[in-house]
Amino acid sequence: MKKTSTRLADGRELIYYDSGDNTVRDAVDRRPLEPTVTSSQVRRDPLLGDSVAIASHRQGRTYHPPANECPLCPSRGGRLSEIPDSSYDVVVFENRFPSLAGDSGRCEVVCFTSDHDSSFADLTEEQAGLVLEAWTDRTAELSHLPSVEQVFCFENRGEEIGVTLGHPHGQIYAYPFTTPRTALMLRSLAAHKEATGGQNLFDDVVARELAEGDRIVLETESWVAFVPYAAHWPYEVHLYPKRRVPDLLGLDEEARTEFPQVYLELLRRFDRIFDGPGGGKEGDGEPPTPYIAAWHQAPFGALAEFEGVSRDDFALHLELFTIRRTSGKLKFLAGSESGMSVFINDVPPEAAAQRLREVASS
Repeated sequence: MKKTSTRLADGRELIYYDSGDNTVRDAVDRRPLEPTVTSSQVRRDPLLGDSVAIASHRQGRTYHPPANECPLCPSRGGRLSEIPDSSYDVVVFENRFPSLAGDSGRCEVVCFTSDHDSSFADLTEEQAGLVLEAWTDRTAELSHLPSVEQVFCFENRGEEIGVTLGHPHGQIYAYPFTTPRTALMLRSLAAHKEATGGQNLFDDVVARELAEGDRIVLETESWVAFVPYAAHWPYEVHLYPKRRVPDLLGLDEEARTEFPQVYLELLRRFDRIFDGPGGGKEGDGEPPTPYIAAWHQAPFGALAEFEGVSRDDFALHLELFTIRRTSGKLKFLAGSESGMSVFINDVPPEAAAQRLREVASS
């Protein structure tokens, strides 16, 4: 992998990640951009104890532009975009409309491919491996920023999720605090460790799924993917490396080598869930399966409030889920979910796992 860092016209950082060592990236951003001005602010909710990012400048962000005006495509034929070069493998750059900025953290965009009409599932294993390298590198770099406590790599896919740019891309949020969801995991981790005399909760969860077997979706030497026992979403898969590590930096070479094959297979199965027998009629013009893919990594900040827990106790894992519950119908977060954070799942996890095994690649 070759990494080339440059600056856009308004001062934001842009980084090319290339498979070839000889690739030269010297294109200049020729757009007449003014320096980026943001007004991100993090406010703490005194009742719930969580944090909310106030980012009013995002109201003016680019919204569903036509394909020929996509800001994530390369700059070609006189049309200038966020990427100055005429081609790229993987690109990461600072978000022009960040939810977090300055002392409140940082937001980056990750473009998986220059092909506007593609998706992550269409990548080759080599391309997917390069994205993993970019995620890992950005996690390492962002963890050194004084304002950053947790790094979150994720992809939102589909208009139903709220995606405003159709180009295949994801994002990285570098938070100035430990997120509420991670804090809940850490509290559960600490409580389980105390109650069991030192056992690791993540290890026990994975061991249970492997032992029971009926929620396993796929398994390799280095990875296991399963629908969790108490899945919140109709179709939800958790992907764990079998050797527990706290973050992407900890993955060994074998896990890195296997990841592209495993992850691409999961994404391709997600696109087949609602197609054919037992899945409705997605083939009749229904758009591809919307999903969120979220990497959960240990915070880089102090964990003193979680007594007896260290970073090495946390288990890196990816959670992949769709908000579609059946063909043509979405799972809405209504009264119970939005008002009380109590999820109601219409699809038994065992049935979801069975469906995801049925649509395996032949």
